[in-house]
Amino acid sequence: MKKLAIGLLSAALLTATGAHAQKAPAKTKAPAKPATRAAGVAKAVAAAQTPSAPKQAPPEGAAPRDFALPAKEDFTLDNGLRARLVPFGQVPKVSMMVAIQAGNVHEAANEESVADLLGKLMQEGTSTMTATQVSERVARMGGSLYISVGLDQTTLWASCLSEYAPELATLMADVVQHPALPASELPRLKSDLKRQMALSRAQPGVQARMKFSHAIYGDHPYGRDLPTDAQIDALTLEQAQNFYKNQFGAQRTSVYVAGKFDAPALRQAISTAWAGFPQGPAPKIDIAKPLTKGDLLTQDRPGAPQSTIVVGLPVVDPSSPDYIRLRVMNSLLGGSFGSRITRNIREDKGYTYSPYSSIGTHYRTATWTETADVTTGDTGNSLREIMNEVERLQKTAPSADELRGIQNYEGGLFVLRNSTPDGIIGQLNNLDLHGLPESFLTEQVKNINSVTPQQVSETARKYVRPEAMTIVVVGDKKVVDPQLKKFQAERKKPM
Repeated sequence: MKKLAIGLLSAALLTATGAHAQKAPAKTKAPAKPATRAAGVAKAVAAAQTPSAPKQAPPEGAAPRDFALPAKEDFTLDNGLRARLVPFGQVPKVSMMVAIQAGNVHEAANEESVADLLGKLMQEGTSTMTATQVSERVARMGGSLYISVGLDQTTLWASCLSEYAPELATLMADVVQHPALPASELPRLKSDLKRQMALSRAQPGVQARMKFSHAIYGDHPYGRDLPTDAQIDALTLEQAQNFYKNQFGAQRTSVYVAGKFDAPALRQAISTAWAGFPQGPAPKIDIAKPLTKGDLLTQDRPGAPQSTIVVGLPVVDPSSPDYIRLRVMNSLLGGSFGSRITRNIREDKGYTYSPYSSIGTHYRTATWTETADVTTGDTGNSLREIMNEVERLQKTAPSADELRGIQNYEGGLFVLRNSTPDGIIGQLNNLDLHGLPESFLTEQVKNINSVTPQQVSETARKYVRPEAMTIVVVGDKKVVDPQLKKFQAERKKPM
């Protein structure tokens, strides 16, 4: 290509030369005198002083709009199973989720992670198909299927091309209702689980988070530590089978579908495939009673170049009328890249690279936490600045401009979460898990933008109280302890 371009350029130059060959040669001009340095400087100054054309202002942003929940079809089978079908988009694909209210929160004290073990066993096929056959069948539909176990739920996520939606719905029902639970795979799956737990336990972030959760939730399943190898080894196939029998059932199961599909055919497939699923137990989650103690807890990591900090306390959950205000406050304080704590200890001080605050929600309970991996020598300084920013927000309301930027950020995130079939499904499942009305979604943008600067400050005073916070530090104790003692002594003085 380079040779061709050079050839074309040469031909063009020759053509131009030929076109002017008949003309008399032009008189040559005397070469210009080189400009002096002083003249050049004067010219540059004059150019700088010449007013430039005003830059065009960016267009005004559109007015925030509330989320309009797509038209959907909800139906409930005689056994109590709920289904929600949401036609969405024009791409010929479908996303599905089966959510069963059976997770780690339902485990007995002597069977930690039995829900996780059951989830792994359920991926080993059904009474009529091996795991390989299930995978191959889903792949032929142009999709995928996987199982995830959480604290409150076990979920099956799957996708396929639109034409296979009824077949996929039937297959997912088979995976849930007729799991093979093969004893032959138990040793391998337990080894996998032990390896996963060992990797997690080695991470300082997990160590800090587990210590914090136990301080807040105590012996409730939300506060349990990761299971040891001995605990996993002690789990039996019979325990996994009993967990399935006692916790799974139609009354605790919801099926969500979003995408492009034939609604009558899909409705019939779901109704037929799940009709024989036993009712099982009624939905139930034991509500945790979080503790507010204001403790400072440490864990030694000798020689660690960084300390992992988790600072937080219990707050209200999504069912509270204050929850949206709390979310806006969190985003401004530490929950966005432009938040105050991030600007302070990352941009200004350079103590950390990626601090963040978040609201961790469970059924009827939640916590606010600020998390950061900070330079070991600045552990105390980081805690000091975090508390300073909390107290500054408590004392002085943010400006309208600062709050508007955060509201635009929160509203934009909400819109993005609802822009895909998976996002729609996740939002609907969140409504059902927490028992929230649809107005929680449809009026959320309006509610975000109705928060005032004074309400942000009031929310910080009401919920994010430094004196009530549990502080966890995982780091090199010989370096960290003197800093923490100084920090605590300062906190006891009148602020």
